[in-house]
Amino acid sequence: MTTIEADRYDRRLALGATGDLATLNSAGVVEAADVHVATRLAQLVDEADPLVRVTLALVVRAAREGSTSLDPEHARELLTESGGACEDAVTASDPAASIDLPPTEEWLQRVSSSALARTGVLCVEHALVYLDRYHREEVQVAEDLARRAATPAPTVDEAILGAGLERVFPSATWTEQREAVRTAATRLTTVLVGGPGTGKTSTVAGLLTLLLEQAEGTDRRPRIALAAPTGKAAARLRESVIESLARLSPGDRTRLGTDIEAVTVHRLLGWRPDSGNRFRRGRGNPLPHDIVVVDEASMLSLTLTARLLEALRPHARLVLVGDPDQLASVEAGAVLADLVAGYGEGGARTCGEEGPTPRTVTATHIPRRDDSPIARLETSHRFGAEIGSLAEAVRVGDPDTALSILDAATPGGPVHHVPVDDVLEADEALRPRLLEHALRMRRRALDGEHAAALHELGAHRLLCAHRDGPWGVGPWNQRVERWLGEATDYHGRQQVGRPLLVTANDRGLGLFNGDTGVLSLRQDGRVVGVFGEPNAPQVHAATSLADVDTAYAMTIHKSQGSQATSVTVLLPDADSRLLTRELLYTAITRAQRSVVLVGSREAIRAAITRRTQRATGLRHRV
Repeated sequence: MTTIEADRYDRRLALGATGDLATLNSAGVVEAADVHVATRLAQLVDEADPLVRVTLALVVRAAREGSTSLDPEHARELLTESGGACEDAVTASDPAASIDLPPTEEWLQRVSSSALARTGVLCVEHALVYLDRYHREEVQVAEDLARRAATPAPTVDEAILGAGLERVFPSATWTEQREAVRTAATRLTTVLVGGPGTGKTSTVAGLLTLLLEQAEGTDRRPRIALAAPTGKAAARLRESVIESLARLSPGDRTRLGTDIEAVTVHRLLGWRPDSGNRFRRGRGNPLPHDIVVVDEASMLSLTLTARLLEALRPHARLVLVGDPDQLASVEAGAVLADLVAGYGEGGARTCGEEGPTPRTVTATHIPRRDDSPIARLETSHRFGAEIGSLAEAVRVGDPDTALSILDAATPGGPVHHVPVDDVLEADEALRPRLLEHALRMRRRALDGEHAAALHELGAHRLLCAHRDGPWGVGPWNQRVERWLGEATDYHGRQQVGRPLLVTANDRGLGLFNGDTGVLSLRQDGRVVGVFGEPNAPQVHAATSLADVDTAYAMTIHKSQGSQATSVTVLLPDADSRLLTRELLYTAITRAQRSVVLVGSREAIRAAITRRTQRATGLRHRV
């Protein structure tokens, strides 16, 4: 932990803080925002206990980093790790301050009996400390799911369902999908999970077709909503469902129809941007749909899940689809992983976890309860055995196997490791590969070959853990632009052939945050941006593209939900806090044919052994 320098202009420094809060802030354990929230709320309720004020700041920090609660044991580890910095900071800020934590039971008791707890700011349950909002949302999500589980699902004609399953999933290769749909058809709530390329969208398309068949002869056709947490994911869901229709019979294609639309969850619920997380749809004004499908559910936050569940009609079907081992929501919560862990037999525990406290949610495959809504697809068809074996070793947290796979690999094969210890070595190792790809894309764009330029864009992707810093997206985008300038003798910003990443939704153009494209030349010599798939490029005037960044490199977070033929993953130093198992697994599984890991063995081992620290209690409640 690095002590924050005494710079009054450093936004991380809370200048008015005193005592333990000043010590923790100066040591970099909590930021200014955490201190200000804790100080103001403590003043409002006249909280006198300094330990409780520190706890509140740590709870706010935990929520900012994605947890719905604070695990005191994790907080104790955090403070122990930063002990040296805290000691230095004490001298710098307040010599009388000291961080003295009592045993956990006494700690939780003091919080439970505090003014902040009595006034409803903090809540203690399951040996976790919550902000009241997240505690209420966890309880609500669990109660809504339990209520749905106790509600009888619509009746199903088994004979029609059986015949439909054999028709829609006719071969032995569709066994997993057939069984998942058979289970989902008899439940109001289904959580369909599986890794990349396991056929989740094909399963959804088949399920919808067979549910519509069940409704034939009734008074009305069920209303269906397709949604995802982001605009990019929603567009991808729509495209994938339409692609899945191609393998169905003409009758089933007609049954589902081609006028398929998918929207963001916010748009589905009627988000009111002037009112925070408020939506037009809720218990008093529920959604009119009979079937609601949400893809990329690993990106659902606790708050958005709570709003979605309370907006469903009592007998509406809900299908959550996603990969619980990928990166979770950028906001608080790890709902999909919580559900997979909680509905398993006895839940899932992290390494070294002895008691009931859930330090980290893990989506390890565990036996399913009889009443579980989980349907799992295992077999991936996206990539070959080598990438699949590497991804599985990362997913289960086995660094020895992962490194053995990389050691046995050969250059040019499906998996490869380029060991580097610093950025200069990475620069030398990656320059030929990245420059050649950029030059090919530039040539296609200069020739006005929009489809070919998009094909080159999807042929390779450089993924980084960080946005900034020596291993970050910013410097590596600048590197490629500089190399291009040296290779082409054009040292301005490379317009034609420049890869683009959309950073904000633009409904007028039909572009969404996370979409990728490339600047290309039109026949009349004008520069345009082309997006979408090579077989159907969307062309827009370059002057109309406002919210775009250069995308020779992109963050792993931004790549979630996409894929590329070949992927290069640039790993930061082993002590990077962003380097986790979920991050590396997400990066590897973006590749279709080959993946190259660039970094030290220590960085690979650190990523595989380090899980995202998200303290939640939802798995206990379900």
